[in-house]
Amino acid sequence: MTTTPLRTLTPVLDTGRTLVGPALRDAVRAHLGPEMSRVAHYHFGWADTEGRPTGSWGGKMVRPALALLSARAAGAPAADGLPAAVAIELVHNFSLLHDDIMDGDRTRRGRATAWTVFGVPDAILAGDALAAAATSVLLAAPGPGARPATLSLMSATQRMIDGQASDVAFERRDDVTLAECLRMAGDKTGALLGCACSLGAELVGGDPDLVGRLAAFGEHIGLAFQLVDDLLGIWGDPDRAGKQVGADLRVRKKSLPVVAALNAPDTDELRARYLSQEPLTERAVERVADLVERAGGRDWARDEAARRIAEAERCLAAGVPDDVRGELLEVAGFILGRQL
Repeated sequence: MTTTPLRTLTPVLDTGRTLVGPALRDAVRAHLGPEMSRVAHYHFGWADTEGRPTGSWGGKMVRPALALLSARAAGAPAADGLPAAVAIELVHNFSLLHDDIMDGDRTRRGRATAWTVFGVPDAILAGDALAAAATSVLLAAPGPGARPATLSLMSATQRMIDGQASDVAFERRDDVTLAECLRMAGDKTGALLGCACSLGAELVGGDPDLVGRLAAFGEHIGLAFQLVDDLLGIWGDPDRAGKQVGADLRVRKKSLPVVAALNAPDTDELRARYLSQEPLTERAVERVADLVERAGGRDWARDEAARRIAEAERCLAAGVPDDVRGELLEVAGFILGRQL
């Protein structure tokens, strides 16, 4: 899969913005009370801290664009997948509001995060309100698959939460296996992306086999994204990745390359350094990165990312119109673009 610059994706992403943007605002107005609506409008970038409109679209709308494409993959107009697109974006932003609090992040999209402006309780409640709104929007959709699509969205949301919980739990464990780490990454990153790629098709009553292959496509792309993001967290170029080299090692994150290395034979020094409570100096970070590479963590993660991308492409090999297949691959290339 070749990566695609943002400028060549403008028609695909503009469809998401044009169709989903107004509907997303309507959903927030309809399902959130005044206080939560104020927090949500700020979080999406639609308003400033005083509630004044900013004219912003509120993000790249990648997941909604995938939901609209999946409706087209099932032979329906993109507009028929609109409730799915709105619902997936509501759930995605529910997760962002909560993640910012859990991670202590103070900025998002160049602005102060919602919890730093409105406080932790209101930011948590606004996230909860967005998740509830997503269910309401999808259940009320006129498509023949409204109920099963809603169940799929809730299942993906639960998996995302479970993955996040596992990620937090891994910080306290020294015995994380590679299988556990892959499952965590698949749940945390792959579940919602897989849902985005299949939800529109399910909503419009698409063939279950097609729905399943679209979901698998998104899950493979999500895991590939996580693998390469983890690689960048250790060896990335700050100018390309937006991450400091060794950032994940400094906080002793149980990322996929690290867990692969920790479970390799003859890694006593790596385990002693990485599982210790002593702060890592810059020299120690460099040494740990070298030990992870020597143990095969870097090569394994690269190979697994490439395998996942190839599997994703195979999921679209049959039963998807050529134009939709091309646009799905373009969006996947955009998702992976800063990494590859």
